Amino acid sequence: MNNAAPAPVRPRGRPRGNPPTRESIISVARELFLEHGYRRTTLRAVAGAAGVDPALIAYHFGSKKGLFADVMQFQCANALTVEAVLSGDPATLPDRLIDAVTDLWEDADFRQLTTRGEEAAEVIREYLERELLTRLVEFLGGRDATARATAVVTILGGLIYTRYLNPLPTPAALTPSETRRVLTPALRAALAPRRRTAATTGAGRRGSPTSGGGAVRP
Repeated sequence: MNNAAPAPVRPRGRPRGNPPTRESIISVARELFLEHGYRRTTLRAVAGAAGVDPALIAYHFGSKKGLFADVMQFQCANALTVEAVLSGDPATLPDRLIDAVTDLWEDADFRQLTTRGEEAAEVIREYLERELLTRLVEFLGGRDATARATAVVTILGGLIYTRYLNPLPTPAALTPSETRRVLTPALRAALAPRRRTAATTGAGRRGSPTSGGGAVRP
């Protein structure tokens, strides 16, 4: 008769105790994505390198796509810290925005991650929309905050596309400091509060009793 104790069953799902943190799994996954690319990196390989059960990765990230999205977002958040960018002198906010974008995209590892196809493009879109645009709207406040934030993110998105994702010769040839000098005036204009005009207030519509048939000057 075999009296050997049965082998312990490895629990599935949410782990007990003090397992490796999400950040440590993200760090391991980042190195594997950089080394092998998105398609050749498996969740089993990430789990093995991190010393965890694959179920833990599924629990935290849902899928390989979810894990890759967190790797990209973690990288974005570390370099493009919205709180740090928005704090400080408002007069130099355009400079800080451009510096944050160029600092992130000049990093060779980040550039390598962004070559991983549609998965990377989707993460970048979500980060610009959910993090930068949303936070800018809250930061700017007022009736025209969304329009101003949208203009800013459009300029920065254009910078990312024409300098890094699908580089045009002229923007790509600029140094980061030259890029800042060229784009700062446009960002400053985008951040400026919009003047309330007759068209937006409705006070200057033709035929209005207060307009005398003409437009009301702001």
